[in-house]
Amino acid sequence: MPHLALYTFGVLKSPLADPAPLTSEFHDSAEAVYRKISQHPGYLARAEAADGDRGTHFDLDWGAWGEFAVPTWYRKGRTAETIALAATLSLWTDLRPAFAAIYTGLHRDALNRRYDWFERTGHPSYVFWWVSDGVIPTWQDGVSRLEHLHDQGSTPHAFTFHHSFGPDGTPTRIKGIGPKSDQLR
Repeated sequence: MPHLALYTFGVLKSPLADPAPLTSEFHDSAEAVYRKISQHPGYLARAEAADGDRGTHFDLDWGAWGEFAVPTWYRKGRTAETIALAATLSLWTDLRPAFAAIYTGLHRDALNRRYDWFERTGHPSYVFWWVSDGVIPTWQDGVSRLEHLHDQGSTPHAFTFHHSFGPDGTPTRIKGIGPKSDQLR
């Protein structure tokens, strides 16, 4: 049975190392959000550094999730002092449980604050695609799907909640799923 891959990417207004209160709030809330999402029905796994380190993303061992990669539009730093991004890569059983996890609870609270923390880049901030059972998506897969979504819009290759596709490539419209606006931000 196929699984749903989800890649998220955002450019922070200031580096993660910045001691400013807003940056600290974002960074400090992340672990609680990840913990809550990992308990959600339908959640399967997320990319985590193999050694559990919270380094600079770029120099960590991500195991089967591959080498860390970012979209071409990311122009900020790559060192511990300058990195200003947030990215996730995860696997889900289907769209409905992913939607429920993302748009409720702690993650919903974080989404409501996204413009406090993230720049508005004019690029999509997330992308879905289907993978075969047993396949672990890589960071590069996520980047290429996000860039495809930006360039081509939603297709079976890369899609959003609002314009989603089933594992067989047919458009799906699940009642109650999808943000009120389909604007890519």
